[in-house]
Amino acid sequence: MFSRGLVTAAMTAALLPAFPAHATLPAPPARAALHGGAAATVDCAKVKCLALTFDDGPGAATGTLLTTLRKSGVKATFFLMGKHVEERPALVKRMAAEGHEIGNHTWSHPSLPTLFDEEITTELKATQDAVAQVTGRAPRLFRPPYGQTDDRVAALAGDEGMAQVLWTGTTLDWKLRDEKKIRAVVLKLARRDGVILMHDVVPQTVRVMPALVKELKKRGYHLVTVSALLQGRRLAPGETYP
Repeated sequence: MFSRGLVTAAMTAALLPAFPAHATLPAPPARAALHGGAAATVDCAKVKCLALTFDDGPGAATGTLLTTLRKSGVKATFFLMGKHVEERPALVKRMAAEGHEIGNHTWSHPSLPTLFDEEITTELKATQDAVAQVTGRAPRLFRPPYGQTDDRVAALAGDEGMAQVLWTGTTLDWKLRDEKKIRAVVLKLARRDGVILMHDVVPQTVRVMPALVKELKKRGYHLVTVSALLQGRRLAPGETYP
């Protein structure tokens, strides 16, 4: 019988402390591999980088967001739900082809620490398989739904070959549902090497992105994937970042 874990990280605050990442598995510097086979040439050791991340998709507005990102020449990281990958495979294939990073956000978005080990593994593995079937490659990054995690969850993700990615700030866009407020929160949370959590299933977030990306660039930010922030290093399975 497996034991149930306790929720140890209900991360609903707008800004969370950044924990040190101890990256291993060296890769060539300044060329962090992206999911779609492209490579980031931005050196985040020399310039001000920021990672915009989007959870819960792909959704109805994700295609519009991808178009905005392509026109702006920036990359993002998408933590996808397996059941939505199954519903919208073309969008997932497009993400990979356009050089965005794809992460695992479970199949159905449960609170993982409340599940048995085999239930967690099923949620993770089903999503790994769904993404791999569409893109030819399983994700190396995982984000727990609601930010609810513990050592057991991180270890089980590691067993599936994934590192756990949290964030330095969350917009709570799912709650705000207001373009001006979402823009203001992102600009407040923006910082060098930051990881900002948003949702591509929130229409207001997608609509504000063209103006928001323009303003972030004006402030000197290079918008990159999570892996690009690591400056050529790769997170080890089971590791937590940032």
